[in-house]
Amino acid sequence: MTDQRIHGILAPVVTPFDAELAPDPERLIRHCRWLLSNDVGLAVFGTNSEGNSLSVDERIDLLDRLVQAGIDPARMMPGTGACALPDAIRLTRHVTKLGCAGALVLPPFFYKGVSDEGLFRTFAEIIERVGDTRMRLYLYHIPPVAQVGFSVALIERLLAAYPKIVAGMKDSSQDWQNTKAVLDAVGSDLDVFVGSETFLLANLRNGGVGCISATANVNPGPIAGLYRHWRGADAEERQARLDVVRAAFQKRPMIPALKKAVAHHGHDPKWTRVRPPLVELNEAQVAEFMVELEQIGFTMPGLLDGKVRE
Repeated sequence: MTDQRIHGILAPVVTPFDAELAPDPERLIRHCRWLLSNDVGLAVFGTNSEGNSLSVDERIDLLDRLVQAGIDPARMMPGTGACALPDAIRLTRHVTKLGCAGALVLPPFFYKGVSDEGLFRTFAEIIERVGDTRMRLYLYHIPPVAQVGFSVALIERLLAAYPKIVAGMKDSSQDWQNTKAVLDAVGSDLDVFVGSETFLLANLRNGGVGCISATANVNPGPIAGLYRHWRGADAEERQARLDVVRAAFQKRPMIPALKKAVAHHGHDPKWTRVRPPLVELNEAQVAEFMVELEQIGFTMPGLLDGKVRE
C-alpha cells in the first residue's frame, strides 16, 4: 500500500448488478470515475456497497477490474472484513498487494459477547498473516449493524502493538460522543473518519480527517466542498445543506434509495437492482422520494455529461 495516508471524503460505492444479479463491472467503473472526478475516494465493498452480499472471489475480481480500468488504487479503501478469518486475510492481502490506500476491516460479526481479547486476536492474526509492512488497516466501528465494536482500550492496544499498520477508524456508531472520545484519546495517532457527513464539520473541527458516507455516492461535490472549505465562514451553511439531503435518503432504506437516485439521474433503470435479501423501493416509495428530492432541489451534476460542479 501507499505511504500516503488517505484523508477527505470516501464513498462506500454502490455495486450495480446485471439481470442475473451478478456484479456489473462496467457500471461500477463509470460510477467510480464520476466519484473521483468530484474529489471523492472509493471505499468499495463497504456496507452500502452490499459488500457482505459479495463473495470473496467477486470482490477480488471487481477490485482487479477497477485497477485494470485505470482507477488509482491509492484512492481506494476497500472493505475486507469477513466473519471467516481466512476470507478477511485473503482479501486484505490482495488489497495490500494492489497498493490500495488502506483496508477497511469490520470486526467478525454474528457472535454474541465477543471480548476485546477476541477482537485483538482477530486483528493480530490478519496483520501477522498478511505480513506486509505496506499494509494500512482501518478499523470499521459499526455496532448498530455488526453488534460488536472497538473500545478505546482495544484501539489503544492495537495501536501499541501495530503503530504503523493500524492507521485509522471509521466510526459509524452514529454517536458523536463516541467519536469525540476516540479523538480525545488517540486522535493524534489515528485517522478518524465519521460514517455520515452529518458529523463531518464537527469531526474536522476536533481533529478528524473526513468521512466515509453512503450519500457521498449521490452528493459527492457538496460533501467534498465542505471538506475543502470547513474553515470558511459558510461552513455551517454548507453543513446544513448536506444535512437536508442526508435526511431525505436516511428516512428510507438507504441502499435502494441510493441506487434509485443513480438510476434516475443517470437515466439508467438497471441501477435499481439490489441483491436479496434487499428489495427495491416500491412504487409508492419511489413517488414520494422523487417528490422530496425535487422539493429540496437535489441533482447529480455531471453524472451524464462528465462535468464536475460543486
